[in-house]
Amino acid sequence: MLYYDILPSQIAVITLDNPGKSANIINARFADAFYKTLVELKNNQSVKGIIVTSAKSTFMAGGDLEYLYGLRHQPEAIFRESEQLKALFRMLETIGKPVVAAINGPALGGGYELALACHYRIALEDERLRIGLPEVTLGLLPGAGGVVKLVRLIGLQAATPYLMEGKKAGPHEALKNGLIHALAANTEDMMQQAAAWIEANPHARQPWDTEGYRIPGGDAKNPKIAQMLAVAPAVLTKKTYNNYPAPQAILNTAAESTLVDFDTACRIESRYFTQLLSGQVAENMIQAFWFQLNAINQGASRPPGFAHHKTRKVGVLGAGMMGAGIAYVSAMAGIEVVLKDVTVEQAQKGKEYSVKLLDKQVQQGRLNTEQRNHILNRITPTAKAEDLHGCDLIIEAVFEDRQLKAIVTQEAEAQIPPDAVFASNTSTLPITGLATQSVRPQQFIGLHFFSPVDKMQLVEIIKGKQTNAQTLARAFDYVLQIKKTPIVVNDSRGFYTSRVFATYVMEGVTLLAEGQHPRRIESAGLQAGMPVPPLALLDEVSLSLVFDIREQTRKDMEAAGQEYEKTPAYHVLEKMVKEFDRPGKKAGKGFYDYPPDGKKYLWPELTNHFQLQPQQLPMQDLTDRLMFIQCLETVRCMEENVVMSVPDANIGSIFGWGFAPFQGGTLQFINAFGLHKFVYRAQTLAKQYGSRFNPPQLLLQMAESKQQFDMDFKAS
Repeated sequence: MLYYDILPSQIAVITLDNPGKSANIINARFADAFYKTLVELKNNQSVKGIIVTSAKSTFMAGGDLEYLYGLRHQPEAIFRESEQLKALFRMLETIGKPVVAAINGPALGGGYELALACHYRIALEDERLRIGLPEVTLGLLPGAGGVVKLVRLIGLQAATPYLMEGKKAGPHEALKNGLIHALAANTEDMMQQAAAWIEANPHARQPWDTEGYRIPGGDAKNPKIAQMLAVAPAVLTKKTYNNYPAPQAILNTAAESTLVDFDTACRIESRYFTQLLSGQVAENMIQAFWFQLNAINQGASRPPGFAHHKTRKVGVLGAGMMGAGIAYVSAMAGIEVVLKDVTVEQAQKGKEYSVKLLDKQVQQGRLNTEQRNHILNRITPTAKAEDLHGCDLIIEAVFEDRQLKAIVTQEAEAQIPPDAVFASNTSTLPITGLATQSVRPQQFIGLHFFSPVDKMQLVEIIKGKQTNAQTLARAFDYVLQIKKTPIVVNDSRGFYTSRVFATYVMEGVTLLAEGQHPRRIESAGLQAGMPVPPLALLDEVSLSLVFDIREQTRKDMEAAGQEYEKTPAYHVLEKMVKEFDRPGKKAGKGFYDYPPDGKKYLWPELTNHFQLQPQQLPMQDLTDRLMFIQCLETVRCMEENVVMSVPDANIGSIFGWGFAPFQGGTLQFINAFGLHKFVYRAQTLAKQYGSRFNPPQLLLQMAESKQQFDMDFKAS
């Protein structure tokens, strides 16, 4: 786990090196080895200082989350683990010799807490390096002294973004804001600086161990801090609707820790850490954002047996918002891009999207002009199909029109190599149908990006009936190459994300059709934890687009001899688009009005055109309807083998359309609710509000056999 050398200068260098692993983690083996090392170095009177560094590309990845997660139902054990790790780090900072952290790579969570236990911190001047305490993103708080020490180091207000938001700092920001003390040009410089500081500070102590030390900015009794603390809970409640306990626990820990001595403050931190790790929200978030997200990014849904493929040149057909975004993320990943549209001017306009994003990064100091130009030079705008020659991947991003997609498919396939992959960015049209226009349907696949592409993390990969495994593997590799998260689904109308997303927004519209006040509908969505309420979200997507998709679905079903039911929600959309000419946010009018100089507000005429019921439904019924409809549709997708794995379903729901992150995804929502209780509540909703809430047979069988949607679950 680690080793140490004593240099001729009598400075000991502890090197963290977890054998056989890509990163160092804090676990029982580390703790044992670190304790023994500290005892030896403390007793060695000739050693005059210690440098802690790493043999890995990261300094320290943090705690062993798998081990801690296993303790989630044992609060006494959690508290003990937290206290023992604090004691180990306390042993380092009170060892009686100066200690320097030589941070050669990312130091996050427990890794930065280890650095905080050192008296001086030097980091490499590498913009890829990140420092911070992001535990809040997993529903936790730093449990090894991070809250107490950071507050004592830089002050309560300055520490808040790093603790309550999980903000990660680059090396220059970390230096400016006091998270570290110095930067080094390279490893040799870093070690020289560390040794020089040890020589100059033989009696180094932590600031909080120095007599008369005062917390920067004052403690919780300071009038300015007290004023901030008085309003902070209300601000938090407005932002989180009390769905996320970790930010409040962090705020409590930070404030309370300033009013007591250091050791008591650490115990307070341990108690809040125990409370969070024992709770349901942390369980949900750790499952989703640690275990399941890691499984996806490590290739759980990628077909085995194929060598990793690196895309070198991608052709993007259509330079609109989606195509421009795809071109940008591809160029950022080092891929050559041919951005094609019907005219060079339109293609160039698509490239301007990248210019705008890159110029902003130059202004922020994240890129220099040379780097910006190098990235832009990878994008070639064109109107000529011949320029697609040599592309190993084509991504079609034109309008949702089958005939247009067929034309651009055939035009591109005439130019590309025989082994190239062709992908469609369609969000709803079945891939198998689009592939009929391809001369190589086995190499045809769906790559469903989300808007805006540069910000949205998810890409939904859709397998057509003829898509072969090698094509899927190459598509999967491309998504990872552009630093996105891939989920894999089978072909169907709406696939997984669009299909389930539609249930959320359309349930909101159904509630409006039933006479529920639009403000209550929107409040129900926010209180349930959705980042955007249903009517506002439908405005952003575009009412006219959703209505057109419904119309296309109706025509397709009627052409196939199937009956299409015009629901109350359908009639609301029809009225909004056709009768009231309110197509959505882009037009400045939908369910909301969008004044050019002010905040949006619900269209006042809504309650006149859609008559309110005098007796409004209980708020719990509104929130349950909005959440249950999404979860039930996800189960149907599992039952129909549209989505094939629990991680893909959960991560797809959170990253795809924003399903309440604190719930851990649609299937984890069911786990946490309890399958029997969920089935009973769904059946109750079905009796009151319609058969769409009837639990699928798969869910009934699982409840009967006491199964859960765990990592290994597969629908038969």
